[in-house]
Amino acid sequence: MEEQKKTYDIVERTFQFALSIVRLCKECERRNNSARTLARQLLRSATSVGANVEEAQAGQSRADFISKYAIALKEARETRYWLRLLIESGDCPAEASSALMQEADELRRIIASIIVKAKRASRQT
Repeated sequence: MEEQKKTYDIVERTFQFALSIVRLCKECERRNNSARTLARQLLRSATSVGANVEEAQAGQSRADFISKYAIALKEARETRYWLRLLIESGDCPAEASSALMQEADELRRIIASIIVKAKRASRQT
């Protein structure tokens, strides 16, 4: 039961993060051309994090589970990059930026931890 709750938490958390990014990108669409371009990149990577976490829940094997989480980790890193670029360029609404950057960092660390634990568990079996 405890493991199921943890799984739900990361699935829901990545979904909520993606939703926040969608809202941010809507704001960026109203700005200049560079903001729109960067926002589209951010939107792709941020929504991919949650999509891959969701896919991992139905992994056909432990290796598939790990692979999907590895993709989610790559996407989380990319998301952090695009978000940072939007912030530093001044194209991101300031009120949302620090909380989203913090959440991107936390998700990256959580996903990395899930991968490490899953790899350890697969070595033990």
